[in-house]
Amino acid sequence: MVWRSYVAMGDSFTEGMCDEYPDGTYRGWADLVATRLAVDSGPDFGYANLAIRGRLLDQVIEEQLEAALTMKPDLVSFSAGGNDILRPRVDPWSLVEKIAPVIARIRATGADVILFRFADVAVHLPGGQRMIGGRAATLNDGMREIAERHGAYLVDLFADHAYLHRDMWSDDRLHLSETGHRRVAGHVLNALGVGAEEDWMLVPPAPQPTPWLLARSADLRWAREHLAPWVGRHLRGRSLGDLVTAKRPVLGPISD
Repeated sequence: MVWRSYVAMGDSFTEGMCDEYPDGTYRGWADLVATRLAVDSGPDFGYANLAIRGRLLDQVIEEQLEAALTMKPDLVSFSAGGNDILRPRVDPWSLVEKIAPVIARIRATGADVILFRFADVAVHLPGGQRMIGGRAATLNDGMREIAERHGAYLVDLFADHAYLHRDMWSDDRLHLSETGHRRVAGHVLNALGVGAEEDWMLVPPAPQPTPWLLARSADLRWAREHLAPWVGRHLRGRSLGDLVTAKRPVLGPISD
């Protein structure tokens, strides 16, 4: 199948944080997917990326859904809720209940939809399984049900054990690295039945186990450099995306 337009919705995962272009902006898996889809579609292919880092699910729906529907794309990717499950008081099933009608609306236009089961980020966070593992599992289960109900493409990153590898993640342990984004792009293109670059699916050799003392030192450094600033922003009601706008707010050719 050939898609002639693609709109990406979501948060930092879809914006492409921590996979930088030379100018400091972000590429990420969605840009890679769009570039590959444009090869088959031709120069009239249109791509928009509405994702903004730090956005909660309600913000993604409020700010991005109507804009996406107005563009009448052939293909939409939707990934949101990851920032919500970092908050201890969130009900993950309430997130699923909000996402389901969104996907129904998009599918009712005739557009194909890509959904995700999140990779296991908790394994790289000290105490992560206890803090967010259960909420993440519930959201992932809900995404599978929504995909089955509405005939969406499901990319199951949680089932890919390559994401247990630290090199798939950036230094903040929450966002994917360049390698991690390339692998997501490969999974998406494979799910769509479109050929992907073989090296996108390569996994670096497993690193040697880190001695306990060095691992704890790395955990303390991560908490100081990444966790503490995140907690501070959360307490102030701030987000990394407060002053950020979508990098591709309207459909346009990949060459833009």
